[in-house]
Amino acid sequence: MTELVQTKSPQQVPTIGDVYQARRRIAPYLRPTPLYRHPAVCELLGTDVWVKHENHQPIGVFKIRGGINLVSQLTDEERRAGLVTASTGNHGQSVARSAQLFGVRAVITVPEGANPLKVRAMERLGAEVLARGRDFDEAREFAEQLAAERGCRYVHVANEPVVIAGVATETLEVFEELPDVDLIIGPVGGGSGMAGACVVAKALSPGTELIAVQAEAAPAACRSWRARRLLEDRMETAAEGVATRVAFELTQRILWDGLTDFVLVAEDEIRRATALMIEATRTLVEPAGALALAAALRMRDRLSGRRVVLRCTGGNISPAQLRDVLA
Repeated sequence: MTELVQTKSPQQVPTIGDVYQARRRIAPYLRPTPLYRHPAVCELLGTDVWVKHENHQPIGVFKIRGGINLVSQLTDEERRAGLVTASTGNHGQSVARSAQLFGVRAVITVPEGANPLKVRAMERLGAEVLARGRDFDEAREFAEQLAAERGCRYVHVANEPVVIAGVATETLEVFEELPDVDLIIGPVGGGSGMAGACVVAKALSPGTELIAVQAEAAPAACRSWRARRLLEDRMETAAEGVATRVAFELTQRILWDGLTDFVLVAEDEIRRATALMIEATRTLVEPAGALALAAALRMRDRLSGRRVVLRCTGGNISPAQLRDVLA
């Protein structure tokens, strides 16, 4: 593990007021996603379980909330200059779709060998997609250089308060529909989704526990949370939605303050949970979107008698991944 240097000027943590403003901005473009109680999932976990279906979003992933909130607030100068970001696919689709909605040019760098389903989706949304680097973080470093060279607005995958406020509207919908939630479980890659959950829960339901989950094969965020400092670690997971090699400052500061626990799950647990989630919910779920179920299965005894929400964050599974998890 390598310790990372924190920035000298940390960004502002979004407030619950920012989340409500974000909802007003994204409301013309996105409907609330379903929160379903699936009997098969309840049976698997032996308790009252609800699934927040962000895989029902137009691009199949929760991140679109943050993308629209950010792009809708760009200055005229930023809109003319265009956007540059890096992604394994889901964040890139969010930026591509949001840029398309507001007539802004977007360039997205992805790691070589990125999920072809997600790459094609970004291109269909009008983005220029460049394959650079062996993993997300090498693609991210290239994107930062490219943005500086072209004078574009660089969109960070995690260190963006307006992105966090946007994705936090997902948890706002959960509490408005189901106020008495005991526990929310969700995956972490860059951490914007669970950071947003922390912001909302702290304001509206401080008694609700929040548990993050990450792949054992890409544990930088989890280990950074436990150590209370930013760390770099290996990145060997097949779940590209959580495939980050480093932890990010803004989301980590929020997670340090708001998370109850952080769980790591193995690759075979992720594959099994993906297959179970598809079968139990009758919807397509990508491996990163099944991490919450993988963690819940691991801590099944801890959930007994509690009302639990699983964040199903995305459904962008490739045919090859689908064949693998169903084999």
